[in-house]
Amino acid sequence: MNVTVTKSDFLLTPYMRSNDLRATYQILNTVIPYGALWILAIKGAAISLWLLPPIVTLMVLFQLRCFSLMHDCGHYSLFRSKQLNRIVGFGLGAINAIPQYAWSRDHAYHHKTNGDWERYRGIADFLSVEEFAQLSTFNQKLYGFLRQPIMTLPGGFFYLAIQPRLTLILGIVEFIAHGLNQLRQKGFLGLREVIKSHHSSYWKTKEEFWDIGLNNLVVVFAWLMLSYSVGPILFWSLYATVLTIAGAIFICVFFVQHNFAGAYASRTADWDYLKGAIEGSSYLELPSLLRWFTADISYHNIHHLSERVPNYNLAACHQANHHLLTGTTTLRLSDLPRCAQFILWDSAANRLVPLPVEEKSNDRKRLSCRS
Repeated sequence: MNVTVTKSDFLLTPYMRSNDLRATYQILNTVIPYGALWILAIKGAAISLWLLPPIVTLMVLFQLRCFSLMHDCGHYSLFRSKQLNRIVGFGLGAINAIPQYAWSRDHAYHHKTNGDWERYRGIADFLSVEEFAQLSTFNQKLYGFLRQPIMTLPGGFFYLAIQPRLTLILGIVEFIAHGLNQLRQKGFLGLREVIKSHHSSYWKTKEEFWDIGLNNLVVVFAWLMLSYSVGPILFWSLYATVLTIAGAIFICVFFVQHNFAGAYASRTADWDYLKGAIEGSSYLELPSLLRWFTADISYHNIHHLSERVPNYNLAACHQANHHLLTGTTTLRLSDLPRCAQFILWDSAANRLVPLPVEEKSNDRKRLSCRS
């Protein structure tokens, strides 16, 4: 990227305008078909299980789109109103089984630090080369195994279905332990004082707590009702399959838009926001159909330049600024397997690298890192 280019050189403002009509249409053409597919799957299962694969495939794709639109709500870009983004975002979060507000606060940190690998270590807490070298042999192998593409399948289900429930449970346990500790040390202070003195490891604000709590209430209630209505085996077979595959795909898409050969990966002292957006985020060329189901998140460089550009304006914004995006890496679906190897940060060279490879030399094993 030309070093003289600044953010003000990009034409962004006209594309940052949200359109409530387009946003409403996107919600309707996503949520209604998704609900209809659930009904179709339940009816189809009663006729023949062979009818389910194409229906489940469509359910996975619409689940992806639900997540992408939830993501826009988290940036307050889908609708003009912040409150409407919060309300719709909460509903989409319930569909995705994840607390949208709390998730969006964590995601905002990613946007503020993209490309700064001292402060943000990617979707799977990636290590530096030096940190990896300090691990035991067993932990090195475990690190590599847990970050293999196949692990996105259990990872996707855990991320959406289990982690939000676990977060609430562990947070409540931590709060109770804090209250008991306060009682032992200072006697009975009252619930208000206990709440005031508690700093949770699982949510940062009371708004996040209420979002996590209400999301869990709605999601678990829906699980119980649907299990009762259609039968737990059918419901969980469909639900777990859809959530697992959709979660895995979204993790993979997010991964390749930041982990690739030549990705900008700087120390904090030398970090540059613009380079993080342009060189630390890829442009992923997808077929039109997949672009629609992922709500154009593949234009990730533009999205990082300004998260206030709604998904329905990303393609046009990308085209208008194409001449300034020469530093962006363009990826295709065929490139994705190669990106999976970049799971270490070389802090000395400011780049992402694969795991070291064991080589035998003079009857000794040494580690060498392939670039």
